[in-house]
Amino acid sequence: MFIERGIDRQKKTGTIEVIAGSMFSGKTEELIRRLKRAKIARLKVEIFKPAIDTRYSTVEVVSHDENSIRCTPVESSGNIMLLTGDVDVIGIDEAQFFDAGLIDVSINLANMGIRVIIAGLDMDFKGKPFGPIPGLMAVADHITKVHAICMRCGDVAQFSHRFSNADKLVLLGEKEEYEPLCRSCYTKATQ
Repeated sequence: MFIERGIDRQKKTGTIEVIAGSMFSGKTEELIRRLKRAKIARLKVEIFKPAIDTRYSTVEVVSHDENSIRCTPVESSGNIMLLTGDVDVIGIDEAQFFDAGLIDVSINLANMGIRVIIAGLDMDFKGKPFGPIPGLMAVADHITKVHAICMRCGDVAQFSHRFSNADKLVLLGEKEEYEPLCRSCYTKATQ
């Protein structure tokens, strides 16, 4: 081990990467792509998602394009720290459904030398910042903002418009409940 002026040159450097955007923008697809590449590189990878997300599978992270990767569902962000073993990379999907503790968990993991890759909605259906994602973006080393295509005009979409009038913040759903819209179409739809 080479140490120069108190700097440990052998110590792994962790990072926090956030993949954020609207529904149907490819967040989970990008998360899966990065995690599979880490596995190809023979890195030790663990993947987590909130236990509440049972849309496609209870034990897999699944994209809308039906790509998947095995994961561990957890009830809270604190469980991630408890279940993290000797790993190089941690993936976290649907991060908007986690508690605010996910920010500190991610910082702690990165400080331990782990690459943390997080995907989640940056805004809820009301167009407001969603869950811990804004805080995670603030502490992230890298941010990837992905966009969908507006289902009404074909422009770039960054909003997740909900068809129903349900006021409940968390309403798991797909194309029957939500559509991606651009700012202009979202504004018209919500007036």
